[in-house]
Order: sequence, then structure tokens, then C-alpha cells
Amino acid sequence: MRGFRLAVLGATGAVGSEMLKVLEERRFPIDKLKLLADPNDAGKVVLYSGEQYIVEEARPESFENVQITLVAVNNDVSLHFTPEAVKRNSVVIDNSSAYRMNPKVPLVVPEVNPDDVRYHKGIIANPNCSTTIAVVPLKPLHDYAGLKRIVVSTYQAVSGAGVAGIGELTDQTKQILDGKQISPGVFPYQIAFNLIPHVDYFKDNGYTHEEMKMLNESRKILGLPNLMVSCTCVRVPVYRSHSEAITIETEKELPPEKARELLSTAPGIKIVDNPAKL
Repeated sequence: MRGFRLAVLGATGAVGSEMLKVLEERRFPIDKLKLLADPNDAGKVVLYSGEQYIVEEARPESFENVQITLVAVNNDVSLHFTPEAVKRNSVVIDNSSAYRMNPKVPLVVPEVNPDDVRYHKGIIANPNCSTTIAVVPLKPLHDYAGLKRIVVSTYQAVSGAGVAGIGELTDQTKQILDGKQISPGVFPYQIAFNLIPHVDYFKDNGYTHEEMKMLNESRKILGLPNLMVSCTCVRVPVYRSHSEAITIETEKELPPEKARELLSTAPGIKIVDNPAKL
């Protein structure tokens, strides 16, 4: 099978590194790989599938002859470079929030709405991490019983704030254990040995931007513009892996046994529900 000419924009960050890890694990067919980042990381060497790749500074011309571009950078950088990639006929899969709510850009979770990818015009958006976690199990339950309302509490690891967030947790943990004073930088308050119910900035309605992403993105992905959503996002002092607790209200009765049955055959889900063994 012939491979693709693929670029990763933001290849040295936490998300970009994870993208490369998944590509390698799944043996995604790549004919030519290009790793792009900001000027400070240009020249770094990254090992992928046993080969060394030199990171290049991202420029508009970097996307020449690239079929697929994976974007793992912030909104401003994506807004600058994504149009340049599309202009050069590269299909962009964007992990930032820059294009998620653009009505002309499909917002896709493969286990939930894979057919929406067909309507792209050069850009396919990925949803927020907490939204992705929620909609994968919600989809089979909605298909059976019809969702009316969801109440979500998220417990989000510091990896959601990138490499800097991971570093701050490490530094603060060492400082506190050594009896030293800390100075929060990435997070608004101390994150080590603490919980912060403040992810992203607060909006005028009292919800954070992160919490509003859950509402807006879930509605778009599930095709439910009137879905009622209330979400509380909490940053927790762990390095990786977010968790969520979701309470749902459905149009149709949905007994727990039926929910387990539906989830047991849904893509992307593994049920771990045996309290007797805990």
C-alpha cells in the first residue's frame, strides 16, 4: 500500500508528540513525513519508527506537496498556517479550536459522525478532548433512547495545558515537598495537591470557555441543536488522562442493563463495571 505525504504542525508539543506516537502504533502508511514547529524547535531531532527526522521551521511553503497536515498548535498559529496548507491542496485535520464551530467545517469524531468528513472543503476539525470523551458513549445511548439533557463533570489532567502544564505540576510538586514557595504561572492557582474548577477563561454567563465547548461542540457533533448541557470542568493534579462523570436524561426509558448492552458493542468503548472485584 502506498503511503501518504504527511506533515505534523506542532510536532514537538505534547499533542504533536502524541499524534506521532499513535501514527506509529497504528502503522499509518506514510511515504514522506515532515515535522514542523516554531523557530525555537527547528533543528531538533525526533525519532519516528526507527528513523531520525529533523524538525523544520513552519513556513507557508512547508506544505507544498503535502497531502495531509495534522495541526497540533494553538488557534492563532492554526489560523495563520491552515489556509496556507489548504491553498496548497493539503487536507488539514486541525486539533485546535480555530475552526470547530465554523459551519463550513465538519467537526468529526470517527466513532460518532464519520460520514461528516465527506463534506470537508480542505479542513476537518477535531473537538475538544472533554467533548470527545463524552460524545463517544453518548452516541449509542442517544440512538436508542434520544438525549434530552446531559450534566457533565470533567476531571482534566494537566496535559490539557500542554508541555508547560506538565512541567508546572512537576516543578510545584518538588517545591512543595521541599518546603519551598511556589508561583503559579500556567494555571491561575497552585495545581500540585490541589483542584482548580477553572479551565480556560470565564465567560459572561458564568461558565468557562472550556465548559461552553462541551455544549456547543456536542450539539454540532450529535446533530442536536437544542440539547440541554450543563458542564463543570475541573483541573486535577495528574499528568495524563481526563475523566468524566455524565448524568443523562432521555426521551425514552433506558434501564442500566440496556445501557450496558448498548455500550458493550459500541466502537471505542470498553466497559469496566464490576464493583465486586474492586
